[in-house]
Amino acid sequence: MNNKKKLAGKILNVSPRKVVFAADALDDIQKAITRSDMRGLIAVGKISRAKVNQHSRGGARKIAAQKGKGRQKGRGSRKGSKHSIVTRKEKWIDRVRAQRELLKELRDKNLLSTSNYRMLYTKSKGGYFRNRRHIKLYLKEHHLIESASK
Repeated sequence: MNNKKKLAGKILNVSPRKVVFAADALDDIQKAITRSDMRGLIAVGKISRAKVNQHSRGGARKIAAQKGKGRQKGRGSRKGSKHSIVTRKEKWIDRVRAQRELLKELRDKNLLSTSNYRMLYTKSKGGYFRNRRHIKLYLKEHHLIESASK
């Protein structure tokens, strides 16, 4: 019967382990010799392929829900490179948005002139400043603002 399974597997294009014989048709299967005999039994439904194992996603959903709450995100759970969690671009966007927000605040409070604002804005765009604190230090050092405490 192992040879029959191999033959049926080749016809069905699956592993012999995935071939299922109907219990009531074992005599017919034993008599089948040629490939065409096997094809006939497959067409009738006496030989079939086993159903594919279904894999439950319940566990995955549970973990995803936990991660949504911020659990299971420690160092030990992380895979990939340094920049696969938060990409370089995302870090850049966050940094530049924070810097631009600071510059706009200072301009709106009339602590920065328009020309100084423009100059600092372009520097920020060019990646000159590391963070908001760096901008405040720059303002103090170059006396571009009366009080850079904000």
